[in-house]
Amino acid sequence: MSRGFGVSAGLDPEIASPLAGRCQELGYSSVWSNDHPGADGLETLAEYAKGADRIDLGVTIAPDRHSPESIASDIERLELDRGRLLLAIGAGVTDKPLTRMRELLPRLRELLPGIRLVLAAMGPKMCAFGGAEWDGVFLNWMTPEFAVGARGWVEDGAREAGHEAPTIFGYVRTAVGADAEERLVKDEAIYRDLHQGYRSHFDRQAAPEGTVGVAAENAGEAQEELSRYRALDVVVVRALASANFERMSALAEAAAPGV
Repeated sequence: MSRGFGVSAGLDPEIASPLAGRCQELGYSSVWSNDHPGADGLETLAEYAKGADRIDLGVTIAPDRHSPESIASDIERLELDRGRLLLAIGAGVTDKPLTRMRELLPRLRELLPGIRLVLAAMGPKMCAFGGAEWDGVFLNWMTPEFAVGARGWVEDGAREAGHEAPTIFGYVRTAVGADAEERLVKDEAIYRDLHQGYRSHFDRQAAPEGTVGVAAENAGEAQEELSRYRALDVVVVRALASANFERMSALAEAAAPGV
C-alpha cells in the first residue's frame, strides 16, 4: 500500500507548489487534485509539477466539463509530463453511466496515448468495467469494509478479461485535530445528498453519518485508521484542512506513509 495526497482544485499556487514538494519529501507516491466549476484540476497539477519533480500527478475529472479533446489540449498547453499523469475520469451525472464510459474510453485512448487512464467507480458494474479495460480504478467515499467488496468487483472484471487487476486507488477523507469530526461530517453531508448516484452509494453502505473516512485526534490515530484501508493499493489522503500551507503540511505529515 502506498499513499497519495489530495486537495481541492484551485489551491493558491504559492501553497500548491511547496506542498507538493513537501509531499514528495514525506514519501507520498502521488499528489492529487479534484476538478470543479470554480477551478481547473489540471491547472493545479501544473502547480504541483513546479514543486515536485518525481512523484505522480493525479486528477479526478468528469466529462461534463472536459471533453477528451479539451483535456488533451490542456495537457499540451500546460506542458504536463504524460508519464507522470493519472487521469481518474468519472461518468458525471447521467442516466447511463456505464454506457457513457464505454463510449468514451476509445476516444480517450486515441487522444491521450502514454497517459494512465483510471476509472472513477463506486458500484459493482462500473468497478468490474474498470478492472477489465482501464489502467486503474479510483474508489471514493467508502468504508474499509465496503472497499474490500469493491476490490472484489474490480478483480472479477479483470479475471473475466483474462489479466491481473489494475491499480486500485481511493480517496479517504482525512481530518486530524480537535475539529476533525466536524470537518468530516461537513464534507460527507455535501456528498450524501449531491445526486441519486451518491445517495444510492451511501445507502448501500449503511454507514452512520460522519464515519466514511478518517477523523482523528492525532497522527497515531490517523495512521491506525488509514491502515484499515488494506483493499486499496494507493490510499489517497483527501485533505480536510484549512487551505494554508501550515495546516495542509501538518496533515500531510500526520498521514504520511511510514509514520
